[in-house]
Amino acid sequence: MSEHHHAYAHKLEKLQIALSRVQRHVLAEGRKVLIIVEGRDAAGKDGTIKRITEHMSPRDTRVVALGVPNEHDRKAWYFQRWVAQLPVSGEIALFNRSWYNRAGVERVMGFCTEAEYVEFMATVPLFEQLLVHSGITVLKYYLDISKREQKKRLASRAEDPLKQWKSSPVDSRALKKWSAYSHARDAMLARSHSVFAPWIVVRADDKRAARLGIIADIIARLAEPDAEEALSDLASDPAVVFLYDPIARASGWLAK
Repeated sequence: MSEHHHAYAHKLEKLQIALSRVQRHVLAEGRKVLIIVEGRDAAGKDGTIKRITEHMSPRDTRVVALGVPNEHDRKAWYFQRWVAQLPVSGEIALFNRSWYNRAGVERVMGFCTEAEYVEFMATVPLFEQLLVHSGITVLKYYLDISKREQKKRLASRAEDPLKQWKSSPVDSRALKKWSAYSHARDAMLARSHSVFAPWIVVRADDKRAARLGIIADIIARLAEPDAEEALSDLASDPAVVFLYDPIARASGWLAK
């Protein structure tokens, strides 16, 4: 095992232990926690969620990855199928992609109408504000990768028989529509970032740094106030994980 991998494994273990402690507080206090993980194809959502949940209580942790909406879903209120998946008291629910599909892949690939997109962008901040007022903690993470890194990962995915299940027809168009996805991302972050449900951006070209950063950030946002000092050595790297800011794109903090 290389020194770099050993350091990563050691830090990951410390973070996972701290996260399990935080979950005990969530359970004891009956909190409802929703963690949304978004990002382009091959941004590392699956692997990141796996590391987050690896040593958490399976009874009180739920990963939600809904498939393509069926005919009934398309006739219903857009948020309806997600509402049934929201966390209950003492539970942490992780959404591997979420209602933000409408602001990303549906927008870029033309899977929704212009009117549906406009309605979503206008109502999602109101919907999330309602969730927060109803006692749900909403943490939203956007995994941002460069075009070069996405190309490398998609090629690896196509060649690896153990990753075949991840491939989809949309993957082949991800690079061709890079610019369109960038515009969709920028609009989504700018218009759905709020005080009550802010976006946290994760620079994810380095998978290990991204995983450590997200877990550290979750701990910091869910931990008891009196635990902050004890967790200070586990803080996330601000160069990897940061609160979205309107100047992020112009400042080069987001992949172009």
